[in-house]
Formats: sequence, structure tokens, C-alpha cells
Amino acid sequence: MKAAAAGLLVLAIAGAARAQEPGFARSEEREPCAHHDPLRQPFFGDTHVHTAFSFDAWGQGTLAGPRDAYRYARGEAIGIQPYDREGRAGGSVRLRRPLDYAVVTDHSDLMGETRICGSEALAGHDSLVCRVVRRFPKLGYMLVNGHVYSSEAPKRYSFCGPQGARCRDAARGPWQETRDAAEAFYDRSAACRFTTFVGYEWTGMPGGYNVHRNVIFRNAVVQERPTSYIETPSQEGLWSALQRECLDAGSGCDAIAIPHNSNVSGGRMFTTTRPDGAPITAQDARTRARLETLVEVTQHKGDSECRPSAEDPLCDYEKLRYPRMMEMLTTRTAPEALPPRIYAREVLTEGLAQERRLGANPFQFGLIGASDTHFAAPGMVDEDEYVGHAAGTVDARFGVPPFPDRMDFNPGGLGVLWAEENSRDALFAAMRRREAYGTSGPRMRVRFFGGWDYPEGLCEEPDFVARGYAGGVPMGGQLPPGAADGAPRLAVWALRDPGGSGVPSTPLQRVQIVKGWLEDGEGRERVYEVAGDPANGADVDLASCTPRGSGFAELCRVWSDPDFDPAAPAFYYARVVENPSCRWNAWVCNAQGVDCSDPGAVPRELRACCDPEAPRTIQERAWTSPIWYTPPDSQA
Repeated sequence: MKAAAAGLLVLAIAGAARAQEPGFARSEEREPCAHHDPLRQPFFGDTHVHTAFSFDAWGQGTLAGPRDAYRYARGEAIGIQPYDREGRAGGSVRLRRPLDYAVVTDHSDLMGETRICGSEALAGHDSLVCRVVRRFPKLGYMLVNGHVYSSEAPKRYSFCGPQGARCRDAARGPWQETRDAAEAFYDRSAACRFTTFVGYEWTGMPGGYNVHRNVIFRNAVVQERPTSYIETPSQEGLWSALQRECLDAGSGCDAIAIPHNSNVSGGRMFTTTRPDGAPITAQDARTRARLETLVEVTQHKGDSECRPSAEDPLCDYEKLRYPRMMEMLTTRTAPEALPPRIYAREVLTEGLAQERRLGANPFQFGLIGASDTHFAAPGMVDEDEYVGHAAGTVDARFGVPPFPDRMDFNPGGLGVLWAEENSRDALFAAMRRREAYGTSGPRMRVRFFGGWDYPEGLCEEPDFVARGYAGGVPMGGQLPPGAADGAPRLAVWALRDPGGSGVPSTPLQRVQIVKGWLEDGEGRERVYEVAGDPANGADVDLASCTPRGSGFAELCRVWSDPDFDPAAPAFYYARVVENPSCRWNAWVCNAQGVDCSDPGAVPRELRACCDPEAPRTIQERAWTSPIWYTPPDSQA
């Protein structure tokens, strides 16, 4: 795709696009951004970041707080464990390419307990729980998960006092510091270099099944205190609290909630029944769709795009083989069958069925990536510099081990938002309208439009983007009514991550369009190859991690669905795939000089390097938010 040309035609089309696709309204006082593009720009960031305010991160030895996280996101070095008795860091990390935005999302649950256990002056510091976590972090992690996060009836520890008041009171300080850090590092000048949001993670895990949500606020008007799983142990309770205390409070507060790790939710995250077992109602569907406009498709603890299958081999990417989050602490034996509705693609299809039944789609969400770092290091997703994320069962409290993470975990990804400028209101509007996509780490640029009349030669036009907006909808949108005898035309464009600042750059291999639809009331899915060459023969020199073979710097295609049924509701999203490159463990093992030809000489902590079942290469990728089609007789 050529750069958008200046001229009256482009301006006219851009004006039509802005009239059709609303931008954003200002909800805060700030200088206007000097760089404002009505055709929108991609902003790369991380919406899932834990610091020392999270119980599990602190238990792993993390001392960096929200201010450190934002310094790291802007490209400054921060310290990591091990720390000496004076709190001086023994290691450091630095992001080679700064982010455009970041959100600290510490666990709302146990925020006060974390402050008490880490502060000698506070009552409860010498409790048994705090002493265990400080001395035996892995044991403490398991105890806390079982007592709070994984409990069907979570409760506070006795050192919190009557009704848990002592711990709830202790949480006020960290919550205020989180808000203050977001304000201090938000660039309100015309330069608009960096944007922060206030956020937190609601960490529900009933029975060990993950139903976590990251709550992100639009501006500085937020809840007085974050909603906790301990006091509000259901997703419906979280939605009610956000509506009551934020969206419907009349205070200017606005928020969304982003589910993550549905891959280990056991089907509890995307439910189609109410807590009493009755089917959800149309109002339930609208409530959910209002709050949950995005879902994490990938992060540190695995990929949640699609169920592994022979029909789509790329679905085998970064999969965990167990259905419960807590299984990572017990067994890694794969069950005979993973439960339904744990992957985004099948849930999107379920949304079509629910919309046909209710007239409202509870699962009309876009896709985004994130890291879930517990090092206070947003955007630490480069495979060649990965040092783990200080989360889960690998103990980082006393320093990063030679093999820094579980083999089945990964560095996570990034979220990309198409917005007019880098400000809170503009980025939040992108999240709300789902004009977003996730990547597994690389910073490839991807556009995806849907309409009915795009010309086949649109990719060659200098005003591709302007015509994309004017003739249809971007990713995250609903196709407008079309001709009765025509199929939708989808325009997808992808640009390779240019690399730089020492970051590798890998060519693109292909672009696919994934379709989900209803047929005779049943969900169906199909993957179409639309650009590039899946059989290009590209591979990797594992000894040096140098990619080999041909690829593409840019791919673009206008594609029409050859199997379109105007009576069948459907969605489409694009998947952009790079050539193979080295996975993080290959980089680690090469850097450690591991020689698997002599197993006896390999240190115990590096034996995973010689596991013949472990993947050493990956194909990094991006997933766009879907575009939906609804038959005319089903539209309200």
C-alpha cells in the first residue's frame, strides 16, 4: 500500500469517513496533540502489567512499582531482582523500543495484604502467611492461590482484622499511588509522547478456573476503591459494580473490562447462563457487550485464539494443554478433551448464536495482546531478550534463573490501537469501538476493512485507507447492509515490523482471513489464504537464530468471500503470520552455550534446552479484531 496522498479527494473521503465512523469526545483537560491524523495511527502498548503492589509479583521478589513500570515503558532502565538488604537491584532491564501507552493493572485482591506483608511497621507483618511468603515464595504462592484466588468462597486472612477492615484500609495507599503514577507519567503536552491509564486486575479464579478481568478507566475519574474478587466473587458482580460506581454514576467515569486467559478458564469465562442457571437475557448480553469490548488473544500464559485442530495447524501456537489455571501448580497431563468456549474463535461463533436467540451479541469483542509481566516491565516481549515474567512456578525472588521461565510459557504480546492521536480519550475510543489488534510481540502494522464495493485494485491506490473508511468499516465494525446478490469485500494490508534499535525484523509469510458463521444453527469456521506464500520454504538457522528464505515486507489483498450466504450471520478477522524465527528458549540455550550432544555436561537447570519435544522456533503473528455481518432480516 502506498502512503496516503494529500489532496482534495483524500480530504473529502476522510471527511466522509469521520462522519460515518465517530472519533472521540474530550473528557479531560489537556493540550491538543500536535500530531492528529483523522485517518488514525497505530499505537503500541501493554494493558496487563503487574508491579510490587501485586501479591504474587512481590512474593517473587519484585520491588519495582507503578512509576518504575512507566519509566520502563518509556525506554528507561529499571532494576530487577535480586535485591540486597538496602534494596539495591542486582540486575536491570531496558526496553529497546519505547511503548506509546501502558496500563498498570495490579491485582485488586490482596493489595492491602501485600502492603502489610512488605511493611514492618504495619500490624500483621509478622503473621504466619506473610512470613511464609517472604521465606518460601513458591509455597506462599500456592497457599495464597488456594485460600483466595482459587476459592469458590474467598475470604481475607485473620491478620486483616474484623471484616477484613485492616487490609482494605491498607489497600488505599497503593491504589492512590497507582492513580498518582498514571497522572505523573501521562504526557498532557502537545507532544503526546506517552499515555497512561488507571487500571487494576479483578482476579477471580473459582475452583482454579481463570475468569480474570483487567479493568481500564478512560480518564482520572475512577472507582474510589477497585472491585475485589474477595468481596465480589462473580463476573456479574464486577459488571454491576462498574456500572453502579462508574458508568452510571454521573461522575464522568468510564471503563472497560478485558478478559484474559480464557484458555485456562474451563469454560467459566464466557458463560451463556446466569449464576442461578437460567439462560442469559438480552439485557445481560448488552451489559456484557458494553463493558467487554476487547479480549486478550495472547499473553504470557498461552494463546487463546483457537482450538488446536488438523484443519488449522496454526492453532497449535503457544498452547497450554490443561483447562484450569491451577493445573500449572499440580499436573501438566493433558485431559482427554478440553471444554468448550475457552478459545476466542469459538466464543465469537457462540456470540452469533446468542444474537440470533436474543437479538443482542454478548461476545462481540475485539482482540488485543498483552504481556502479563510481573517484573513491572510492560512490553518486555522480545524473544531474544526474554528473562521471564516473575509469575507462576519459576522462582525469580533471588534472581533470574539461567532458564528463566516454564517451557510452556512465553513473553506475551502487545496491543495495537488505531486512533487519531496518542491521548486517553482517543485510545479509549479505539478500545471501545474495537479498532484494535493484538500481536505476539512484533510491531507489524495491519489494516482491515470490510465493505461491499471495494475495487480489486484498491491496494494500489494511494488513498487506500481513506477509501477503506469511506466505503465500509474498519476492524471491530459491523458491516452495513449490502446488495442482496453480493458478497462482502474485505481489504487487508500488513507491513512487516521494521525492527531497529537492535530488535530483529522478520519477513511476513502470509495473510489469512478467518471466517466463523452459523449453518443450520451450528457454528462453522474456515481459514482462507489470501496473500503471501505459506509454502515459501523459510526456516531458521538454529545455531545462530538467523532466519533463512524469502518473505514479504508488505502484503495487501481485497478478498471476496466465495462461500458467502446472505442468510447466515458471520464474522471475519485477519491473521498475519511471519516467517519462522527462534523461540525464546532457543535464544536462551544458545546464549548459555548448551551442547546437547553431551547430556552429562548440561547443568540441571538447563536440561530443558535438550528436551526433544520443546519447540525451538515460532511464527510470530498478529490477529485483527473481527468485522461482523448480520443478515438484513436479523438487524434491529
